Amino acid sequence: MAISTHEPDLEKETLLNETELDCDHDSNTEGPAEDSSSVAGRSSMNTLAEFDVDDTQTLLDIEKLAGVDKGNEEPIRSNSSRLVVWMLVNTFSTIGIVFTNKAIFDDPSFRQCQVAFAAFHFFITSLTLYVLSRPTFAMFQPKGARVRVLLPLAIAMCLNVILPNISLQFSSITFYQLARILLTPTVAMINYCAYKKSIPRSAAIALIPACLGVGVVSYFDSRPSSDPTIKPTSFLGVVFALAGVLASSLYTVWISSYQKKLEMSSMQLLYNQAPLGGIMLLYIVPWADNLPSWNVAPMSKFMLVLLSGGFASLLNISQFYIVSTAGPVSSTVVGHFKTCSIVALGWIASGRHVGDKSVLGILLALGGIMGYSFIMIRHKPA
Repeated sequence: MAISTHEPDLEKETLLNETELDCDHDSNTEGPAEDSSSVAGRSSMNTLAEFDVDDTQTLLDIEKLAGVDKGNEEPIRSNSSRLVVWMLVNTFSTIGIVFTNKAIFDDPSFRQCQVAFAAFHFFITSLTLYVLSRPTFAMFQPKGARVRVLLPLAIAMCLNVILPNISLQFSSITFYQLARILLTPTVAMINYCAYKKSIPRSAAIALIPACLGVGVVSYFDSRPSSDPTIKPTSFLGVVFALAGVLASSLYTVWISSYQKKLEMSSMQLLYNQAPLGGIMLLYIVPWADNLPSWNVAPMSKFMLVLLSGGFASLLNISQFYIVSTAGPVSSTVVGHFKTCSIVALGWIASGRHVGDKSVLGILLALGGIMGYSFIMIRHKPA
């Protein structure tokens, strides 16, 4: 699953991998990019902050709306505590799925089974969404669509997952995560060229250092190191990372278009896409993959595959709760915290020292995308 761990507010995708859909944007590119691995949708439920409260409304009405009865503020505290817990679960799941997938792909036995791995995650996502749609949870109402209509989007979803996963195989975790930042400017350009949607000038300027930072990291991270324990990003890692950014950007833009056309929420759309994508990939597995043998591959790697699926389920559930409960600022902060955490932990795991020249690129990229996100929040219509 692509871990779209860089988490732009791009339609709040669940990280199937990434690696998002980090990193985490919506179709208006208003937030931090997230793991291709994360494709969660906005709920139709509204929080108190989303209501326009008339000046004549009484305090009692407001308290009832917020769940406060006779001075009892426990429901608000309970909801806040629950949100914090789900934010922690989301952060832990995103970080866990990136490093787990990296450990899986470092094994030669699993490097040539990218299609089967993506199909596995799609079916895990399908099962998770099915459970969440049951009356016991009723987090969203399932809605069907014709396969012929969803086919182009399902193909884009498959590329959105597989290409970043291949990139992770040939890249350092730090470069992989920072490359997902390029989702934001790419989606902005596609929206401008295809739909004439523009962003504030100050936001566009903030994206310049973000792009330059990714370029600096890609240059220094791909250079051979004198330390044999440090594995640099290969040329293939850069190529697949850029291809994954393009595929993820097109997929992100299409999500918004399909939501309007089919009148579905992101969760309803993913509920239809995930099983279709998994079935499609099963037909490709015999031609594209070289599956590992149970007798050759260590059992610990198969356990990691199951663990990755578990992280995917937690990521989907927590992302859904966050985007339906938290405001844009909270969602943006969580996305940036996950990006910074993955970059920092990836840097520590790589064994590079603080004086490495890639640090400049990391600071430029993170500073630029954070500045962009908060500018977009400030310019967001009330």
